[in-house]
Amino acid sequence: MNTGGRLIAGSHNRNEFVLINADENARIKSVQELSGQVCQICEDEIEITVDGEPFVACNECAFPVCRPCYEYERREGNQACPQCKTRYKRLKGSPRVEGDEEEDDIDDLEHEFDYVNFDGLSPEQVAEAMLSSRMNTGRDISGIPTHGELDSSPLSSKIPLLTYGEEDTEISSDRHALIVPPSHGYRCHPSSFPDPSIPLAQPRPMVPKKDIAVYGYGSVAWKDRMEDWKKRQNDKLQVVKHGGNDNGNFEGNELDDPDLPMMDEGRQPLSRKLPIPSSKINPYRMIIILRLVVLGLFFHYRILHPVNDAYGLWLTSVICEIWFAVSWILDQFPKWYPIERETYLDRLSLRYEKEGKPSELASVDVFVSTVDPMKEPPLITANTVLSILSVDYPVEKVACYVSDDGAAMLTFEALSETSEFARKWVPFCKKFNIEPRAPEWYFSQKIDYLKNKVHPAFVRERRAMKREYEEFKVKINGLVATAQKVPEDGWTMQDGTPWPGNNVRDHPGMIQVFLGQTGVRDVEGNELPRLVYVSREKRPGFEHHKKAGAMNALMRVTAVLSNAPYLLNVDCDHYINNSRALREAMCFMMDQTSGKKVCYVQFPQRFDGIDLHDRYSNRNVVFFDINMKGLDGLQGPIYVGTGCVFRRQALYGYDAPVKKRLPGKTCNCWPKWCCLCFGSRKNKKSMPKKEKKKSKNRDASKQIHALENIEGIEDSTPEKSSETSQMKLEKKFGQSPVFVASTLLENGGVPRDASPASLLREAIQVISCGYEDKTEWGKEVGWIYGSVTEDILTGFKMHCHGWRSVYCIPKRPAFKGSAPINLSDRLHQVLRWALGSVEIFFSKHCPIWYGYGGGLKWLERFSYINSVVYPWTSIPLIVYCTLPAICLLTGKFIVPEISNYASIVFMALFISIAATGILEMQWGGVGIDDWWRNEQFWVIGGASSHLFALFQGLLKVLAGVSTSFTVTSKAADDGEFSELYLFKWTSLLIPPTTLLIMNIVGVVVGVSDAINNGYDSWGPLFGRLFFALWVILHLYPFLKGLLGKQDRMPTIILVWSILLASILTLLWVRVNPFVSKGGPVLELCGLNCD
Repeated sequence: MNTGGRLIAGSHNRNEFVLINADENARIKSVQELSGQVCQICEDEIEITVDGEPFVACNECAFPVCRPCYEYERREGNQACPQCKTRYKRLKGSPRVEGDEEEDDIDDLEHEFDYVNFDGLSPEQVAEAMLSSRMNTGRDISGIPTHGELDSSPLSSKIPLLTYGEEDTEISSDRHALIVPPSHGYRCHPSSFPDPSIPLAQPRPMVPKKDIAVYGYGSVAWKDRMEDWKKRQNDKLQVVKHGGNDNGNFEGNELDDPDLPMMDEGRQPLSRKLPIPSSKINPYRMIIILRLVVLGLFFHYRILHPVNDAYGLWLTSVICEIWFAVSWILDQFPKWYPIERETYLDRLSLRYEKEGKPSELASVDVFVSTVDPMKEPPLITANTVLSILSVDYPVEKVACYVSDDGAAMLTFEALSETSEFARKWVPFCKKFNIEPRAPEWYFSQKIDYLKNKVHPAFVRERRAMKREYEEFKVKINGLVATAQKVPEDGWTMQDGTPWPGNNVRDHPGMIQVFLGQTGVRDVEGNELPRLVYVSREKRPGFEHHKKAGAMNALMRVTAVLSNAPYLLNVDCDHYINNSRALREAMCFMMDQTSGKKVCYVQFPQRFDGIDLHDRYSNRNVVFFDINMKGLDGLQGPIYVGTGCVFRRQALYGYDAPVKKRLPGKTCNCWPKWCCLCFGSRKNKKSMPKKEKKKSKNRDASKQIHALENIEGIEDSTPEKSSETSQMKLEKKFGQSPVFVASTLLENGGVPRDASPASLLREAIQVISCGYEDKTEWGKEVGWIYGSVTEDILTGFKMHCHGWRSVYCIPKRPAFKGSAPINLSDRLHQVLRWALGSVEIFFSKHCPIWYGYGGGLKWLERFSYINSVVYPWTSIPLIVYCTLPAICLLTGKFIVPEISNYASIVFMALFISIAATGILEMQWGGVGIDDWWRNEQFWVIGGASSHLFALFQGLLKVLAGVSTSFTVTSKAADDGEFSELYLFKWTSLLIPPTTLLIMNIVGVVVGVSDAINNGYDSWGPLFGRLFFALWVILHLYPFLKGLLGKQDRMPTIILVWSILLASILTLLWVRVNPFVSKGGPVLELCGLNCD
């Protein structure tokens, strides 16, 4: 509808629109002529109501909006028209939303243009009513209707200007304010034009007794103020919306500014959910329900049909199967609502990066943790640091902090060399926009320059940069070779000062800023991100809490030095593979609608250097592509220890912001006394007086805020207030006033007047070993102590505070790392994870009994319970894997002779298990090889690492025997899959080897027994053989790992296995030999041998 920029008023019920101050070209239009319009928000066609008329959302300007967008704007948006900013009224058939209780029970459309009798009002009351109607256009405030029936101004009239009692020569006398000329305005009505014979209504002033001369004339001062106000509005209507602080976050109510149109691309959501297609997820859910039913029938049969001659075997198998069923339920139902997500990086740039202005993206502090440079080579750490420094993000917004918990001078010197090489590497990456930005993996790529038509200048610079990197590698490897032999007096620095970290367990805190200070720039003169080396203080007699303590020390240092509102945590071997990974995370963290409740964004772990078949399931694809997607549909994925962007405020132990509760569901199809809607419609009379007063004050504050916007009064945002006293804050966060003050800054930042030297002194204080004494660090604040897997515990605590997390899977993997590919290291890694779960199980933070009444959802709790009880599955798993060998050796079986009904139940169970796996692979995008490797290593890890973790956890809880933390080796690439065949002795290999040999011996004995007993014994043998072969197939990768590349088994393994297998075999011979217990039966053959 073209209005020529004029004001529109109208009523949907009366089917009319009035153009105020229309020009000569304006004409009468009916709502029927508006049919065929499209919604200006979603571009869908506007529907036709039951009355045959187009849907009209705004009765003031008739801005074309469809009903779904109208209801979404009322429910989730500003509840106002995007064009005229008038608050949407509730139309017939639409549910009530918050704020509708202030309106009358009817929409008041029929009485919208009725006149009000002011005869009984005082002049002050009339003025107040006029101001209210002026500031609340389109609202039914104080019973003042819009004057739609009044005659409007003539065709040539302009909008009247208000005055301040001064006369302006530029304003003619016919432009008096609030004058209603005698001419009739143009009215849009479905009927014909007004009958000329009918006398026109006379103008009716608002206050007849008041002299018009009192109003005066429009003034230039008012005009200038309006110009300033319009200018500010135009700034807000730019594609990029600025929040006014250095970190790009919004304060106050700027997110709900009604002056911004919802159609603006810069205000659209930065991400969206992509539900799994119903064609994939609905059959999956149906199979889960059917599998539950089949499980019920299976256990009904198993319990009611015991095996009398093998009662012990039967009872043991039933107990194990019940545990497996419970474990399956805990693992399965958190995958009920899997989702995927999509980000819009272009919208992020439009909103927070405006050409010619500083970037308003939030600052990010990146944490890199390392302990032992001999197990975590400095070259790998250097590549991770270089990928961080060259990330596609504003350099002044990125700070990289390397935590050296081993206080190794090798790491310090390697970082010094890395900072020098970064001055050349960072501009090269950004100039040619290369991926990945870790030089080791970038130069290992095979690039066909002719095929891709690479520019010759790039080829030359790439070759030169590769030579520079080779020289850099020589320097790093030289440092490693030098560090192999430590001098007796320890290391010394260049000036002769002894290295403070010569004693790893007793040294002061160390902080060194390599990059980011004034004067250090790259070779092209551009600024570089900050690079800081941190080694916290360690003294004997203090508990340092391993990696969790190092992360908390880094958290305090960064809060003092840079205090970015967001943190990225990566291991030293996890480099940034996607230079836009930080932007991907900011699409969730800085989203205006849902970002405030996001505590962290977790990225999946991807790995380099793994063999093609992934023998030991190092990629863990099933967990990252199936389980984590399922959790993302609930309250978010669990924290896995690396590749995670945190909100600093969530790590401080604060609760998630509480969203205002929406009113109860309503319907307009039934009377108010309808029992189905009882309690959902709230009567205004039933509202308490305090609530009415609060709502009036809220409306008044909105009016004042609008008045201040028009008059140019700047409102100042007060500092964040805290109800806790300074003493309570210090008791919670420690005795550093600078750090305590930083915790109150939700949007981050450091004091501008603070000198770098003073900040460094404060940073040294917060990493002292006694700083956390008598505070809540590790209990409620930061990374939580009490387990070697601090990641699960930390994420669990944040979810209990009501936060939610997000799982982000970019098309290009955000991070890549290295994984132990030989069997022994892989089992030790799984042992550490399982031991952490056992420690959580015996702690007060166990999800079975902790966190009720908080913000943790039930299915999310199921997932956390499963993550801490899975080591206990090792006991029934080992027992169940032993049963096939026992059955083959004894000739017994755990199931009686099955009937047709039992055969159908068993077949249905196997089919449902297979169907569940197939459908999971389908919607998760997982291949069958990855799924089968995961199943195999579940048995291998359960029979070895999980069992040892359970025993170690019990020893720690009952006897106080603590276990040492073993850092997983991240060796450099000395050859493709060179470590795959490397054998390292460990006691973890004994239980799976014993199970493997027992089942192989059982198969041999069972087949021999069947051969001796004839054809009739082959039938019962098939069930036992299938059971044993199931175990052997699952342990097959373990067998290949034992044999190694040379196809021979180590002597120590062979000795232990033969010993245990011999003991069990002799026990079987003693209990149930081939011959009968009465001795051999001798019969005469009937032949005369003489």
